[in-house]
Amino acid sequence: MTLNLQQVYAELVALKEELSDLRNTYKGVSEGYSTALSTLNELTIYSSEAAKRAAKSTEQSRVAAMNAMLAAKEAAGNPTLLKVVESAVNAAVAAALAAVESAAAAAAAAASAAAAVANQAEKSLLIASSEAAAASRIAADAAAEAVKLSNQAQEIINLTRPKV
Repeated sequence: MTLNLQQVYAELVALKEELSDLRNTYKGVSEGYSTALSTLNELTIYSSEAAKRAAKSTEQSRVAAMNAMLAAKEAAGNPTLLKVVESAVNAAVAAALAAVESAAAAAAAAASAAAAVANQAEKSLLIASSEAAAASRIAADAAAEAVKLSNQAQEIINLTRPKV
C-alpha cells in the first residue's frame, strides 16, 4: 500500500508541474494576444485616419479642378488668353489625377482597415473600418467629380482653340 501511495504522490507532483507549465504557457499566449490585438487596433485606426486624409485631399483636388475649369471658362471668352485657358485645363487635369490617386489611397487604407476587422472583430476596429470605408466613398465621389470637371475644362479649350 505504501508503494501505491508513493506512486500517487509522484503523479500528483507531475500534475502540479504540468499545471504550472500550462499556466506559464497560457500567460505567454495571453500576453502575446493582447499585444497583437493592441497593435492591430492601432494599425486599423491609422488606416482609417489615412483614408480620411486621402478623402480630404481628394476633395481639395476636386475644388482645384472646379476652380481651374471656371478659370478656363472665364478666359475662353477672350481669344488672347488661350495660354491661360490651356494652363487652367492642365491644372484641372492635374487636380483630377491627384484626386484619383488620393481616392486610390483611401480605398487601400479602407481595405487595410477591413482586413484588420476580418482578423479580429473588435468594436473599435469595426468603427474605424466603417469610417475608412465612408472616407473611401467620399474620395471616390470627389475624384469622379474632379475628372468630370477636368473633362469640362478640356471641352472649353477644344471650343476655344482656333480651327485649322
